[in-house]
Amino acid sequence: QGPTDSDLAFARAAASDVLTKGDKDSGQPWENAKTGAHGSVTPLAKAYTADDGRNCRDFLASYVNGDIESWLQGAACQAVNGRWDIHTLKPWRRG
Repeated sequence: QGPTDSDLAFARAAASDVLTKGDKDSGQPWENAKTGAHGSVTPLAKAYTADDGRNCRDFLASYVNGDIESWLQGAACQAVNGRWDIHTLKPWRRG
C-alpha cells in the first residue's frame, strides 16, 4: 500500500513550500494526520530551464507509514506568481 491521494497532496504542498522559500539544501517535513503518513521533501541539484522557458527543479520526497517506507521523485516548475507547480510526483526508481 503506497501513498494515498491525500498523502500526495501534503507532499506536493511541502514541495511547493520548500521550493518557494528557495533554501538550497533544506528539507520540508509533511504529515497527513488522517492516514498517519509523514515524510519530508528535499530539493535536488540546481534549477534548470524547461523547454517552455520556465525555471524547474527536481526533488525527492520520503514517505513513511507504519512499516512502509518509500521515496517519491518529483519535478516542479515556477509559475508566474512565483509559486512552484508540481508537475510530476511518482515512485522513485533507483537508477
